[in-house]
Amino acid sequence: MASVQEAVDVDVPIRVAYDQWTQFESFPQFMGGVESITQLDDKRLHWVTNIDGVKREFDAEITEQHPEERIAWASTSGETKHAGVVTFHRLDDAKTRVMIQIDWEPEGLVEKAGAALGFDDRQVKADAKKFKEFIESRGTETGAWRGDVPRPDQQ
Repeated sequence: MASVQEAVDVDVPIRVAYDQWTQFESFPQFMGGVESITQLDDKRLHWVTNIDGVKREFDAEITEQHPEERIAWASTSGETKHAGVVTFHRLDDAKTRVMIQIDWEPEGLVEKAGAALGFDDRQVKADAKKFKEFIESRGTETGAWRGDVPRPDQQ
């Protein structure tokens, strides 16, 4: 399994940074390779990605979500095995650290080589930078979902 971690400090309050990350359908605006995300209900998402000409579709479930703290997800269908968590850390009233961790199972020789050569690390770093530019240029979120999704073992 491959893993990437990245952190970015954004000049917006924690509420704005968190609320924007709940707007999954806006991800293509700042995530390379993500064509679309459709939120099916409060916990289920359908992703369409196209990375280096390889198009994939998969469903994911939000496995844990707590306002202004964290959003975690894992794939539930499709050939892409993928999981991640984003955490939010208040640095001051107008600055937030967003920490991203993504784990996935590369498929095939090209994806395995890309992961080994650090292409995925560079993509996540670029996406974090694009998120920073996106949210700071707007100054506000495009929407918000303030619901709470407890971990499965806490339900």
